[in-house]
Amino acid sequence: MRLTSTRNPLLQRVRRAARAGQPTEDGLVAAEGPHLLEEARRGSWEIVQIFVTAEAAERHRELLRGVNGDVAEIAPHALASMAATETTQGIVALLRPRTWSWQDMAGNPPALVVLDGIQDPGNAGAIVRSAEAFGATGIVFLAGCVRVANGKLLRASAGSIFRIPFLEGVAAADFLTQASEVFRVPVYALDASGENTVTGMDFSEGCALVVGSEGAGVSPAIRRRAAGLTIPTCKVESLNAAVAASIVLFEAARQRSSR
Repeated sequence: MRLTSTRNPLLQRVRRAARAGQPTEDGLVAAEGPHLLEEARRGSWEIVQIFVTAEAAERHRELLRGVNGDVAEIAPHALASMAATETTQGIVALLRPRTWSWQDMAGNPPALVVLDGIQDPGNAGAIVRSAEAFGATGIVFLAGCVRVANGKLLRASAGSIFRIPFLEGVAAADFLTQASEVFRVPVYALDASGENTVTGMDFSEGCALVVGSEGAGVSPAIRRRAAGLTIPTCKVESLNAAVAASIVLFEAARQRSSR
């Protein structure tokens, strides 16, 4: 099958979803470029379909050979019309995210990362990457956060989102119940004026780290139930959300590894 028309109904659905940073009506997520396709092969998401130009098919022949899923050749102009970026490198894959549960985030000990009101997809993706790098057992996107289907989040996570357990659209009350009654871990909220410093806390038995948006910070509902956590700095009042989260995750991983 070769697709040439930009009016193809499937391409139009993918285009709308990709540009809105949302999954398609069928729950599929568009991942652009060979790097994300290669990372998806290493992950647990299902590769449903791949659109590829003739030139890219030749250039990435080995990558495509090992992929499960339908492969459709597409004209360059048709691929460009469905993509959210100008640098697809001739490949767009449709992926079905794995369905995770709270139980999938359990660990010994549990280490949860909770995004609260973060709308910037670059920040969210970078936090996901650091969460995987430092051994977090799961990620919770509270209601109001950027969607996992956002293309910039996918690229910033560099494939980590395809492997680490996550839930999105979670109500704050639901998360707090799970943290206290199921995971039984303390909840820490990153806060530049927090009462506790990262170097003075014990993360060795697990934790849930809440990262708020850079503008509004952690929401009041979470802040009332969490211990404020700050990172001592020199000459600057606060850090980028992803940078701050990475520092705490590194310290938590260091403590857990020395148990």
